[in-house]
Order: sequence, then structure tokens, then C-alpha cells
Amino acid sequence: MSKRVLTSLLLLTVLLLGLGVSLVSAQDEVTITWRTRPDNQAEIDVYTALSTSIDERLDGVTLEYQAGGTETAGYQATLLTELSAGTAPDIFWIPGTDVATFASEGVIANLAEIAAADADFDVNAFYSQQVQELTYNPDEMMSDAATALWGLPRDASSFALYYNVDLFEEAGIPTPTELLEQGNWTWETFLETTVAIGELGDDVFGFGMNAWWANWWLFFNSAGGSYFNADRTACALNTPEVNTALNFMVELWGTGETVPFGTDAEPPFIAGNLGMFMNGRWATPNTAAQATFNWDYAEVPAGPAGQSNWLFWGAYVVNANSMMDPAKADAIWAVLKELTSVEAQSQVTALGANIPSRAGQDAIDAFFASPVSEGKNNAAFTNALANYAVAEAPLWGANFQEIDAIVSAEVTKVINGEITPDDFTASICDQVDPLFGGM
Repeated sequence: MSKRVLTSLLLLTVLLLGLGVSLVSAQDEVTITWRTRPDNQAEIDVYTALSTSIDERLDGVTLEYQAGGTETAGYQATLLTELSAGTAPDIFWIPGTDVATFASEGVIANLAEIAAADADFDVNAFYSQQVQELTYNPDEMMSDAATALWGLPRDASSFALYYNVDLFEEAGIPTPTELLEQGNWTWETFLETTVAIGELGDDVFGFGMNAWWANWWLFFNSAGGSYFNADRTACALNTPEVNTALNFMVELWGTGETVPFGTDAEPPFIAGNLGMFMNGRWATPNTAAQATFNWDYAEVPAGPAGQSNWLFWGAYVVNANSMMDPAKADAIWAVLKELTSVEAQSQVTALGANIPSRAGQDAIDAFFASPVSEGKNNAAFTNALANYAVAEAPLWGANFQEIDAIVSAEVTKVINGEITPDDFTASICDQVDPLFGGM
């Protein structure tokens, strides 16, 4: 064999080997799909950027981000349908209230084993209330060691009142923050403020909030009422306190100075036509990007039982079917840790969408340093979390979405004047209680 032929064969062999390596690398590349429920386009941009940055950091993993629907229960229902059909993403965010439903349906993976095998992972880096709910195992209620891990906390938040400073100046009235400092930020002054702002014009509203459960449930808690009993095994919506809250909401919407209940209140706020808009930290990116007026945050008013708020949280959970492939399982766990890492949470916090779910002063400092809300009253959120927030919790004894579909419809009827608060409290638990024990 001539040297020329031998050289050609060697070069061909090297080329083929090189192609072989490339093919193996391509085959080893794992695609992971993940989804959140963004509130608006600005938040979609936040998570798209996060997905790109993690994709660049992780070798052998391609991330594909999916933006889910808006803040309604339809997002969760769609996921459950896709999980049943085998078309759901590998990782997806769900509200803390829905962890029990998804776990009880057997559609999300218990990550306790893979987490325990990872020496670099410490679940106690997150807020203890979140960890308590995510490590709850309904089959082993008493255990010295956590036998479940249904996901990792993505974030924390509370409600705040986003308010239009310009409208308050035009009306010549104190802001909610000023009233709070005077010790006079109550339902009564909140109602007066709503009317004063609304009277600025036919196209101006004093207050608006969206119609999902946390908004009106906050009024129940502020009146000293609740949705469920203490251990969340039965309805507690038939109390005088709940009746008081409903009567106040009827009076508030009866002023005609509120955004109609069931209508998205964010667009009129962004347009500058709404004085106060109750929402979580997730509404900040869109507000900062689009509002052309002077705005700020304020704490919510106190009801008969004082101020109340929520420790909102959600978790990244994993499609149980996706964990069946060991190679993919390792990649999913790696992505999950990245999504909830200090770096990722700092990146999201800097963009303004939420508060980190990791405990510690570093996380709070990162939150206050967010350039999106520089100069704003960011303490409206952290004061609530530290002093009077109630953590949202999964409902293990029933399907929360089924219950909430009933209750939300009845609350809407009350606020819209179709039934009275007395009608609601007299009948609602008869509708809800039969749904317990069916999971």
C-alpha cells in the first residue's frame, strides 16, 4: 500500500471518528421542557432570559421554555390534561395550593431519593413554611426523616397595593402609606380613598383586583374569618366573620368606583386610570416597563381583625413520566437546582418579578437592590411577609380546584348582587364539605 493511500485512509479514519464523537454528543444532548405561568409579556421575557442563561451553563442540556396561561385555574387544568395525555413539559411551576392535588394524582415525581443522594443539596436553604409543605407525605404522616419532596420552591411574595401617586395628588388626599403611618389605614379609610379617586372622572376607578381566590380570601382573613378549619379538613365559610367581609366587599363594589369584579384590573392601572391595584410582586416588571405615571407600593388596609396578607409561593415540580429515564432524570434534577439556585433567583429578583424563596439576608438584600423598583416602597412586601402573612398551603383532603370553582362562583354572585352574604354563608359549606375525603 502506498504512503499516499495509507495517509488518505488514516485521514478518513480520523474524520469518521470525529463524526462518531459528534454523533454521540448529539445523542447525549437532553432536551428539557419547562413552563411557568407568567402574568404578562414582561415576565415571559424574564423567564426566557433565565432559560437561555441556564442552557448556556449546562453542558449536554437543551432547555425549552414554555409560557403558560394567565393567572387562572385553567393553567393547572391544562397541565393535568397534558399530564394524562403524555404531552406535559418535564418541569413546570404550580401554585403552592396545588401541590397536594398533583401529588395525589400521581402525576408529579417524589424527588426525595434523588435529593438525598446529592451531597451538595440542602432543602433547608428555603423558607421553612415552604419546605414543610413540600416534604409532607400523606402516607407517612409521622416520620423522623422527610420521605417526600414534591418539588423546589421557586419564589415568595405577598400582596401589595400598586398605587398611582399622580391620581392621589390630583385628588388631594393622603396616600395609603401616609395613612398607615398615621395609624389610620383601615377598611373605612380604604373605602373613602377608593371613592375619592373614582370621583376624578368617569373613566377613573379607585380600586381594582382580579377575581382569583387570594384577593377576596384576604378580606375574609382580615375580618377574622377563613376558608377552611384549622387542619384544613372542612369548610369554614359559614361564619359571621366571612359574612362581615362579604358585606364590606358588596359595599366597596357598590360605590361604582371599582373595576367591575371579574375584569382584569391590570390594564386600567397601566393606562393610568386606576388609583389602587392589588397584586403580587410578579406584576412589577410590567408596571415598571409600561406605566408612564408616578407609582409606588403600599401595604394593604387593616380589617376588623387587623392587617392580613399572603406568603405566596409556588414550586417547580417534575413530570413523573419524565423521571422514568435515568439519563433524563439526572438532567432534570440539574436543571431544577439551577432554576432555584442563588444565581437564578438573584437574576429573577433583579428583574423585579418576585422575592427569592431562599432564606437569609442575602436574598432580602438582592430583593431590595432590584433596579426595576429602585426608590419604591419595597418594604410593603417584606413587612407583610415578616409580620402578618399567612402561607398558602396545599389541601391534602380534597381537590382545591374543585372546591374553589364552586366558592369563586358564589363569591362572584355576592359581589355582583345576585345573592346576599347571608345566602352565601347559609349554603356554601353544604356545597363544599361533601368534596372532602374524595382524594
